[in-house]
Amino acid sequence: MLEATYIKHLQQNSWFNQLSEAFQQFIIQHSRKYTVEKNAAVFNAQDPFDGVYAVLEGSISLGYIDVNGNEAIAAIAEPIMWFGEISLIDKQPRSHDAIALRKSVILQIPAQPLNDILAQYPYYWYYFALLTSQKLRYVFLEQIAIQTQSLTQRLAQRLLFILEGYGNRSPIQDLHIQISQDQLANMLTVSRQTINQALNMFEKQGVIQLGFKKIEVIDLEKLTTLAKVGDLKE
Repeated sequence: MLEATYIKHLQQNSWFNQLSEAFQQFIIQHSRKYTVEKNAAVFNAQDPFDGVYAVLEGSISLGYIDVNGNEAIAAIAEPIMWFGEISLIDKQPRSHDAIALRKSVILQIPAQPLNDILAQYPYYWYYFALLTSQKLRYVFLEQIAIQTQSLTQRLAQRLLFILEGYGNRSPIQDLHIQISQDQLANMLTVSRQTINQALNMFEKQGVIQLGFKKIEVIDLEKLTTLAKVGDLKE
């Protein structure tokens, strides 16, 4: 049985909070909690579907590493963010890697009981449609931003996306982001030097405070303004 502290955290998650009480109880009773060490894989691209996951503690990189070790990061999952539902829906192997950026605690809804309850109660598929469309909305926003926005706007928007857990957190409660500048540059497909310059500008404007592989948002309102218009009016 999942500990009360984690159950409380789940209930504050925007997706979990929309589920029927019966489905919430199913997840609590059938899920498996375990620890993943830093740099270990939750799953790899092309692995068969083994369940849907949530990050309870720590940080999981969702992306891909090719045979030459080149990494592409699509998103970073932090508490509480759900991931791994794509293969549940299309019945295909995993489309990407899920790698722990630090020691993390994750929750797994195993494939077999999940498939069983979805067969028994087809209505529950609606919940996974919500979860997938929630993420798809952020993908579209990012694609639009690449074509229409400045780097300043894109960076501010991506920091907000991470704080929001890509729609999983409502409202934002934790203003700390565990991420390196290399990872952020990778996500925005720009150089580390470019990201460093933009982050230093944000810091001088009192928007963020930089640390070692972490960013603390000092002024959420200013960050939101930067995401919308790209600068702070005097």
